[in-house]
Amino acid sequence: MAVIRRQLLLVPLLAAGFAGLAMTAGAQGVGVDFNQRYRFPLSFGVEYQSLSPFAAYGAQYNIFDLAAGVRWPLPKLPVLQPLARVGLMRFDSQDAVEPIKWDHTHYYGGLGLAYAYRFAKNFEVGAEALAGFSEAVFPNLFPDGARGSANLFAEAGVRIALDPSFNLSIDVHPNLKYLRSLSPLTTFDGFLFGIGFSAGFRLGADPDVAGGVIRALRFSEGRLPPVFAAMQSYYASNPVGSIVLTNAERSPAEEVRVSFFQAGYMDSPTESAAIPRLAPGESREVPLLAVLNQEVFRTEGTTPLTGEVIVTYTFKGRPAEQRQPLSYDLQDKTALSWDDNRKVAAFITPADSALRNYASFVRQAAKEQVLPGINEPLQAGMQLYRALGLQGVLYQADPVSPFTRAQSAPQTVDSISLPRDTLKRITGDCDDLTVLFDSLLESVGVETGFITTPGHIYSAFNTGQAGADFRKIHPDREMTINVEDSLWVPVEITLLGKEGFLEAWRRGVEEWRQYEGSPERRGLYLTRASQQVYRPVGLKETDLGLQYARPEEIARAFNQELDRVVEVGLAELIEASKKRGSKDDYNRLGVAYAQARRYPQAQAAFDRALALDPGFLAARINLANLLFLKPDYQSALARYQEAWKSLQAKGQERSPLALKLMVNLSSTYYRLERFGEAQQYYRLAQSVNPDSAAAFAYLGDSTARAAEQRGPGEGVLFVEEEVK
Repeated sequence: MAVIRRQLLLVPLLAAGFAGLAMTAGAQGVGVDFNQRYRFPLSFGVEYQSLSPFAAYGAQYNIFDLAAGVRWPLPKLPVLQPLARVGLMRFDSQDAVEPIKWDHTHYYGGLGLAYAYRFAKNFEVGAEALAGFSEAVFPNLFPDGARGSANLFAEAGVRIALDPSFNLSIDVHPNLKYLRSLSPLTTFDGFLFGIGFSAGFRLGADPDVAGGVIRALRFSEGRLPPVFAAMQSYYASNPVGSIVLTNAERSPAEEVRVSFFQAGYMDSPTESAAIPRLAPGESREVPLLAVLNQEVFRTEGTTPLTGEVIVTYTFKGRPAEQRQPLSYDLQDKTALSWDDNRKVAAFITPADSALRNYASFVRQAAKEQVLPGINEPLQAGMQLYRALGLQGVLYQADPVSPFTRAQSAPQTVDSISLPRDTLKRITGDCDDLTVLFDSLLESVGVETGFITTPGHIYSAFNTGQAGADFRKIHPDREMTINVEDSLWVPVEITLLGKEGFLEAWRRGVEEWRQYEGSPERRGLYLTRASQQVYRPVGLKETDLGLQYARPEEIARAFNQELDRVVEVGLAELIEASKKRGSKDDYNRLGVAYAQARRYPQAQAAFDRALALDPGFLAARINLANLLFLKPDYQSALARYQEAWKSLQAKGQERSPLALKLMVNLSSTYYRLERFGEAQQYYRLAQSVNPDSAAAFAYLGDSTARAAEQRGPGEGVLFVEEEVK
């Protein structure tokens, strides 16, 4: 046992010595897969071990092991290495009386598996296990000659290896052996501890020597097109460029992996392709991807860079790596080319806190002038358009790269100012103003897009109104663009500060209709769909320090614009009521007046309708709505109840007209805090049309909290047509 303890003490000392050498060797290969780079096809080795049995007989014997072995790493997983070993273990008796009687030799052979991990060029550690048979030969035990004894043999141990060169390894091998006799002679059964020293010769060529460097692949010329910081997210799944690889050798290159790396602007190489096999003479064009970090947004102008293509592969069973420099220009976050108009979406930045703050300020300033009956996105567009005009934002053509010239040359590098910069500078060309206006609208939840025509780009936004209801936007159907049955409003944004919203709207429509006969020359690109490909540029949250226009000026300007839009809708209805003079015409006119908060004119129109037909329920309900809006809830309730009795008498309790009346009754009871009756009529409305009633779900609440959060005009439905 004392011998075993001495041998065990050698293990940490030897490991420490090898580790010191490994630290020096490992420093030169940071980031290298040493197991692949220095793998070998086959290794032959010899080993000497001094053995110490755990059994009592051990003190009487000197034992050593002399062996030869072979290892062959698995090609795809070289850390796993099947092995075979043959050798002999010599037991030399130290008995003073019979010094040679029990001398014997085990001749053995075994198969096993080793694990060897190489974490530095010249150093590896591992473990192994094997099992087999041995034949113990006792030449002096019997007078009539040598006798043999069969044994089972097993071994497990660890290896600490120093590799002075690619072909030579020197190992320290602490291990534990086990012998089990298959004959009655069991004296030598049991465990033996040993420390072995081995030397191995490995076949193959050193990849680090000049003659061993593999250069099987040939690269195409190393230059990329301009890379745009604004396309940062795009390049993660779409190529910054491409390179052609050609196998210039007569053997195939296998497991080819291609990556791209740019120091300073990428945190790690981005893998672009994995090619299982590149045949001799075969060429393959590889698109290069790049996951760029935030540093790209800190550049100004054009920054010349040289990136690197990294290709790893296996050639004739050996790992290889080649690198190719690639030069290109990195353009800053304001630059783009017009080869794909959707790229504009990358500059629309609704998440910018500076824009959200400004849009919120505008919305708050104009909230008292908002008309509940007028399309909300349309009003938001008017508010922001007029506010930008008051802010002093004006159109100014780009003197260096005007849009007309840039669009006609798709590969030309153009510049678009970020919306926050345009808002601060208060001037911009058509693309600058388009992305500013769209960003502000998107920040308040309005879906936007942008229209391109030859030499021009301008804004558009979605009203969310169905195509059949175009009159709720404008009486002229041609004043809107129908996209999948949703009406969009184009806005010629370059008229900011010069013309009102209605004129900008008309001009936008004219420019769109101008290419009715050649629709391929125009395009409407939806921001949110485009941003699925070109995500917005990254911005650091900062305050622009703007001096906003006065809230009362914004409110007044919006109100004037709203009046002009309302007048356009009223004009057609007034003309219709004059020409035909039907009760329906006067009722529709009254609804339009009521939605514009012109209540006296609304009442006059409803009265004219009732004068033509005293039993006209639509006008009676709408007159009750005017009482609700005053607010005179008790009087409104009495009128609603009369209308409800009339419907019941006609058996029309489940008609579309009854649905609106139920909602109005429920809203009135709710305002009067008679929640039981409010819930009763709301449930009736749900039973007629659950989808329509869902917008008034708060009426099912048993408290007044929801009502307190709504303005006095919300929760009441006007009847434009009496559908039975």
